[in-house]
Amino acid sequence: MTEQKEKAAFICTKNTLDGAYPSLVLGINAARLGMETKVFYSFMGLNLVLKGGIDRAKFFPPGVMGAIPGMATLATGMMKKKIEQANIPSLADMQEMAQLEGVGLVACHMTVQMMEIDEEKLIEGVPVWTAEDFMKYARDCKICLFT
Repeated sequence: MTEQKEKAAFICTKNTLDGAYPSLVLGINAARLGMETKVFYSFMGLNLVLKGGIDRAKFFPPGVMGAIPGMATLATGMMKKKIEQANIPSLADMQEMAQLEGVGLVACHMTVQMMEIDEEKLIEGVPVWTAEDFMKYARDCKICLFT
């Protein structure tokens, strides 16, 4: 009799640096702990699993600073520099690492339909799940978090 792996699920709804990193970091670490792991991308987070989408993620400063034209571009550059100085892999590298380590990246069916996205635009290996599909997976998860 084989022992069933514990499961973990993370839900990513933002296509920003601070929206993307947590789900990938937690997903990779859950997989390294031997858990079957999925990251479910919905709403704006879906952009992260479109071809080239991970490279377009930005950082928006909170409050009024984020509303200033050009501030997101400046803040993104500053944040990426801090990430590099801290020897943290880029988002693209983290996404590739997650896939190589067995983290399942999953697109939300409702969001794909709502945004009229051609499924061929998703990065390789990303299935499309309905909310019901995700719930069937999530109900057996030891860990299930919005990131």
